Amino acid sequence: MAEQGSFQNSIIYLDGVTVDYDGFKALNHLTFMVDYKELRVVIGPNGAGKTTLLDVICGKTKPASGRVVFGQDVDLKGKREDEIVALGIGRKFQAPSIYGFLTVWENLDLSLKRSSKGVFATLFGKSTAEERARIEENLETIGLKDYAHTRAGSLSHGQKQWLEIGMVILQDPSLLLVDEPVAGMTDEETEQTGQLLQSLAEKQAIIVIEHDMEFVRQIARIVTVLHEGTVICEGTVEKVQADDRVREIYLGRQKVAHV
Repeated sequence: MAEQGSFQNSIIYLDGVTVDYDGFKALNHLTFMVDYKELRVVIGPNGAGKTTLLDVICGKTKPASGRVVFGQDVDLKGKREDEIVALGIGRKFQAPSIYGFLTVWENLDLSLKRSSKGVFATLFGKSTAEERARIEENLETIGLKDYAHTRAGSLSHGQKQWLEIGMVILQDPSLLLVDEPVAGMTDEETEQTGQLLQSLAEKQAIIVIEHDMEFVRQIARIVTVLHEGTVICEGTVEKVQADDRVREIYLGRQKVAHV
């Protein structure tokens, strides 16, 4: 159980959460919290429960027990995924989900309007001056201003990832969930992605799941290490690298220097 003071400062708070798949506990009485405007990185070996953590927060997976509290008093347990999005939680999956046949601008415009009328009906609707201004600002933020009228399918892998991040943040989430954002990126794209996430963390809380430890070192303020569905260590990169339990878990999987 978290201390009351810490809980009051948190935007998301998981209290004793268990996810049980026929006896396998993907999360095991997990207690985890992230503060407002905090950039948190979560690492751990395969099967540690990292993606399940995000699934529980966004409502994709329902815990068997425990509480998932958003803000000060909103219990997410039992809420539908669309209800959770409406509350202010956005998720960027590992594989970019964009409309490749549309331009970058059209993808952002579609995300901003969030219409249920369908893609083409939404696109043929006229954008307001305020909407156009928000898209222009978003293009600057994600570094795609020069690609506004480029077909999204022709973008590089990294640019597609930035576009989807832009699509998510246009929905004004106060908590952004990002799953392995730099997988498959070039070194330059990786660095730019780190800069993007750090700039976004000035306005919203972000939870990043990541394996690339060079990237973790670039962006991490606090690192949480999961193992067998529970937190085994939390702190700075230096603290995590020096922790004997973390070193033991990663030995045989990867070099300790890269933990």
